[in-house]
Amino acid sequence: MSSSWLKGPYTEPTIEAKGHDMGQVIANASMSLDGYIAKHDNTIGRLFDWLQNGEVELPTVNPDITFHLTPPSAEYWSQWLDGLGALVCGRTLFDFTGGWDGTHTVDVPVVVVTHQVPTDWVEAHPDAPFHFVTDGVPAAVAKAQQIAGERTVAVTAGTIARQCLELGLLDAVAIDLVPVVMGQGRPFFGELSVHDAPLGDPTVCIQGDRVTHLLFPVTELPSGS
Repeated sequence: MSSSWLKGPYTEPTIEAKGHDMGQVIANASMSLDGYIAKHDNTIGRLFDWLQNGEVELPTVNPDITFHLTPPSAEYWSQWLDGLGALVCGRTLFDFTGGWDGTHTVDVPVVVVTHQVPTDWVEAHPDAPFHFVTDGVPAAVAKAQQIAGERTVAVTAGTIARQCLELGLLDAVAIDLVPVVMGQGRPFFGELSVHDAPLGDPTVCIQGDRVTHLLFPVTELPSGS
C-alpha cells in the first residue's frame, strides 16, 4: 500500500510485509452499522451522505457529480484515489449503473466479472476502459492487478468481495462506516462458505462527519478455505 495512506495511531501495513510485488487488493464500500452496503433494490439510502456534507469540493470525471467533503474525509478520499489503479465489480452493479456510461466516477479501468460479455454495450462504448472476464473472480483480480501494477485494486463489496475473501485474494478491507441502521439489504460480504474470517486491528481510523474511515488488514485465510 502506498506510504501516502492516512493512518491513525497504528502501524501501517506494507506491501513487502504481505509478500506482494504488485499493489494490494482491497474490498471497499460505505457500510451501515448493521453491515449493509445497499438496499435490496441496490439503492443506497443514507450511506453516501458523507460525500455531500462538507466544505471541500472534489470534482469527478462526471460533470454532474461533485463531492463536498469535510477536510478529514477529503484528505482520506484523495489519497485513496491517488493510489487506485483498477476496480473489480460484478455484473449486477455494472448493469445497475449502466456501466457508468463508459467512465467510472473514480476514473480508473474497470474489470467486470460476468458470465457473458455485453457485446452491445462494448460496441456502443469502444473506447471505454472496461474489461469483461468470464472465467471467474481469480482471473478478474489477476487482470486488474496486471492493469494496476503497483497501485491498489479495489474490489466492490458484496458477492465479489466475499469470493475474494474466501479465496485468499484480499489484502485488506476498507470500510466507510456510516452511523445508520438499515435493518435489511445487501451485506458487505454475505454468507461465507467457510468458517469465521478474522481480520487484524484497523491500521487506518479517520473520523469524518457522519462517517468513520477504517482499514482492516486480512491477516490469515478464513478457516476451512
